Amino acid sequence: MVEPRNPSRANRDSVRASREPLAEPATANAFASGADQAGVRMYNERLLLSLVRRFGPLSKIEVARMTGLSVQSSSAIMNRLQADGLLRREAPLRGRVGQPTVPVTLDPEGAFSLGLKIGRRSCDLVLIDFCGVIRRRAKSTFHYPTPDHVLDFVKRALPEVTGGLNGAQSRRIAGLGIASPFQLWSWSTEIGAPAGAMDEWRNISIADEVGRLYPYPVTLCNDATAACAAEFFFGEAWRERDFLYFFIGTFLGGGLVLDGALYEGRTGNAAALGSMPIAAPDGSGVSQLMAWASICKLEQRVEAAGLDPQSIWRDPAAWDDFGEVTQRWIDDSASAIAQAIVAAASVVDVAAVVIDGAMPTWVRDQIQHSVAARLETLDRRGLSDLKVLEGGIGADARAIGGAALPLIKNFARDREVLLKDIGSGQT
Repeated sequence: MVEPRNPSRANRDSVRASREPLAEPATANAFASGADQAGVRMYNERLLLSLVRRFGPLSKIEVARMTGLSVQSSSAIMNRLQADGLLRREAPLRGRVGQPTVPVTLDPEGAFSLGLKIGRRSCDLVLIDFCGVIRRRAKSTFHYPTPDHVLDFVKRALPEVTGGLNGAQSRRIAGLGIASPFQLWSWSTEIGAPAGAMDEWRNISIADEVGRLYPYPVTLCNDATAACAAEFFFGEAWRERDFLYFFIGTFLGGGLVLDGALYEGRTGNAAALGSMPIAAPDGSGVSQLMAWASICKLEQRVEAAGLDPQSIWRDPAAWDDFGEVTQRWIDDSASAIAQAIVAAASVVDVAAVVIDGAMPTWVRDQIQHSVAARLETLDRRGLSDLKVLEGGIGADARAIGGAALPLIKNFARDREVLLKDIGSGQT
């Protein structure tokens, strides 16, 4: 595990794909577990970074109150993190009794990370700073993905995306996270790829191949789970300790947060919501959720209506006006998603559902409101109430989520960090 005081240490680790739990707290009460022992210094540093990320600028007195640490310990940790460039001082707050309060906040230059999104229609490579802001980006589109397409894109785009960094900034790159659908070869028919054209994905480790091109640690994650990580780490959904996440892309995917931690599952494929069986909205029988609530299905409807669907992929934030075709797709998607929510809530008692996707804001708004309305019409006896919320990241969630993975691994509060690091010499 990489100490937050030395982000460049990650550069010396071997390339790896990880399925460690990605943990983050949800409320101020969840942070009240600080300790003064030197052996848990890393835990306390990550605890404080998570506090500042979630609640904004904080003073040493506020940190002490939230964590149970002494003011002296809080001050010492804050001073270390400032010296390491992860926190920075804000202007003193004057006008109160006593000495002015000096809050600290995250320093955007404290760390950087790269995220590679491998999609069924496009690839994106982004460079984000410590606050999750995209600094540079590159994009490539294609009819269907192959490993050669992806690796050629990375070779071309990586120098372009990182070329503007100075030496000090480059040394603060924490790693590269890959957000990719699993079993890409399974969807060749749905996306119109020739038979066998995507079979090469069966026998390649894209994390290893990218790692040979790139000198820092590489982490692989399911693309929808990565999108959930972006919402959890940089969005507002962290306020819910348990939530189910739907991301509507070319195909619909999902993510799950339980007890303040992103849950990836035994094989990294937890919350594969697109595969959930539902009753088809048109009454034609049982089908998978992704057969209705996926953007590729909208593309097919647009083409069937004699319209050009290219704006769907060219600019996810600004689709052309497809009129009634879009509205019917929204209605069917909402009906299918509402069924999936009831089924999932009967197994996992989540507090909220978050819906996001690669689509214009007005489309996402309509889907969210329609899902909430349709839930009220379904038989939910025996189930707890839950909220239906909009995601706040949008089309970039998968790429930003990929980039978030190295930051989560290196800097987030991890419930296992005490067990991992005590006795390992990393104090």
